[in-house]
Amino acid sequence: MAKTEANAEAHAPFPDPHNDGVIVVYDGECPFCARYVSMLRLREVAGNVALIDARSNDPIAAWARREFDLDEGMAVRMHDTWRLGGDAINALALLTGPSSLINRFNYFIFKNKYLSRIVYPVLRMGRNLALRLLGRRKIVDDFTDTVGPSS
Repeated sequence: MAKTEANAEAHAPFPDPHNDGVIVVYDGECPFCARYVSMLRLREVAGNVALIDARSNDPIAAWARREFDLDEGMAVRMHDTWRLGGDAINALALLTGPSSLINRFNYFIFKNKYLSRIVYPVLRMGRNLALRLLGRRKIVDDFTDTVGPSS
């Protein structure tokens, strides 16, 4: 599977087929990404949610690093489908709905899939700038042994 935004909706094999909840793989060293997933209060809305730092040794994180370019965006698994970047944000916005002030704002901006795909690259630029200013490396630079085409 190529690691591109074009594969945003991928029915990829998954390390734990018995987990039917929502899985979010995000960059835990990115202050925006970490704050975003915590502010959405996903567990309050969706219940069974796994928030996984893409830089961790978690087997799901390792798998996601091989399958997706996580420097291009977070990955979200819902209903056996993986979404990346703008499509992931769109899925989370639709999942959480306007249940709180932050979720209302998030829902208003990202409920439209096409708008999410337009806005997300701007957010990614902010992430990349923040990582550079904080002296943090990209995910691919931390895990050069786990990236590359999956077999």
